Amino acid sequence: MIARNAATKTRPNESRTMDPTTLTTTQEIDFSLLALFARATLTVQLVMIMLIVASFWSWAIIIQKHLVYRRARAEVEDFEASFWSGEPLDELYDQIGPAPATSPQRVFAAGMTEWRRSHRPDGMLIPGAVARIDRSMDVAINKESRDLTSGLTFLASTSSAAPFVGLFGTIWGIKTAFEQIALAQSTNLAVIAPGIAEALLSTGLGLIAAIPATIFYNKLTEESDEIISGFEAFADEFNTILSRQLDAA
Repeated sequence: MIARNAATKTRPNESRTMDPTTLTTTQEIDFSLLALFARATLTVQLVMIMLIVASFWSWAIIIQKHLVYRRARAEVEDFEASFWSGEPLDELYDQIGPAPATSPQRVFAAGMTEWRRSHRPDGMLIPGAVARIDRSMDVAINKESRDLTSGLTFLASTSSAAPFVGLFGTIWGIKTAFEQIALAQSTNLAVIAPGIAEALLSTGLGLIAAIPATIFYNKLTEESDEIISGFEAFADEFNTILSRQLDAA
């Protein structure tokens, strides 16, 4: 009876102690990112590659848009300084030439081109000139808006889809890990740990791709809306100036 009780008391301690062979095998497993990628199944590897490419592409768009928006704001400031300097609009238009180099110049040139086309040979304006000028500038603004916002759709798609793509890789990896457990007929940590680690790496890559894309999509969208609103405000002021000249005439 005493021997049986002693054996019973030692069993909990034995369950808390990891088998030395299992501990040695687990310590020998390489859990580096490259090793986890190399051991993953082809499906999970493809998911990881997709997420890595999406992450790099997102950062390329973020950096490129940051530079574009900074240059656009500087161009708007330079053009507004010229526009409100008191120089006649016809002279400013002649200086810009037929191939404007910046976005605000293209919006201004669209309105001035239609303004000149609306004059008849006798110098009188064709009816509806202001409405046509307004439409011409709207078309130019829409074109500049498409150029400014190009690429932001990819950021939005990455921010919403990357976590689910990573989750798919995780589910597939866990499925493979359970298959390995069934084949090995063992719940040994050395059998379970590598498969689970490879599966969770896919989710981590999905979050790494999605989080920056979400943050910078909102930020860049706000900046592009601000620039486009500046173009629209300028178009309204330009139409006001032309309307004032027509009323004076």
